[in-house]
Amino acid sequence: MARVFPQAGVSSPYMSTERETFTVWMKSLVYQTNGLTVYNSNGEITYRVENYDKSSNEVHIMDLHGNILFTIRKKKLWFFGSWYVYRECETLSSTEEVKPFVKIKRSCVRDGDWEVRDETNEVFWILRFDPKFAFQIIDVHGNIIAKVKPKQSSNGVILGEDVLTLEVKPRIDHSLVVTLVTVYGLIKGIV
Repeated sequence: MARVFPQAGVSSPYMSTERETFTVWMKSLVYQTNGLTVYNSNGEITYRVENYDKSSNEVHIMDLHGNILFTIRKKKLWFFGSWYVYRECETLSSTEEVKPFVKIKRSCVRDGDWEVRDETNEVFWILRFDPKFAFQIIDVHGNIIAKVKPKQSSNGVILGEDVLTLEVKPRIDHSLVVTLVTVYGLIKGIV
């Protein structure tokens, strides 16, 4: 089974042997819809999310060409919700439930943070730092997998609340990290 954040050799177009920095614009490419657009360090669009209906319980993470990489579904449980992430190759239907690749739920151990559990039962954490949108994704040992923070110009000026910098550690699946950024955006009501 593939791991959520593989540490092995790079065999995916969604991983790199180098640390990667992305710009996340918390806006859709489609006029008047919610979503986000992710640009690589060359300014090219690499991922996008179009959320046509903010009340929908399902959102898709796509590459530049509109190919669905992951599907996020919100599950409501009493007062708390959790988020299930499915791979693009898994067929989702209303009559049959496919096992999620990743589950995200509010942490009962870390107040205000979110627990990420993959299909192999490995645990990661989304740790919030700012009431707006700064956070880190760490593994169970406290190693930083990825960081999200407001983007700053070379002069140190923050470019707005909807423009973020995403830094991803080498040999980490950045498509899945973008998916976790999207889930956090859904949790915060931004996406």
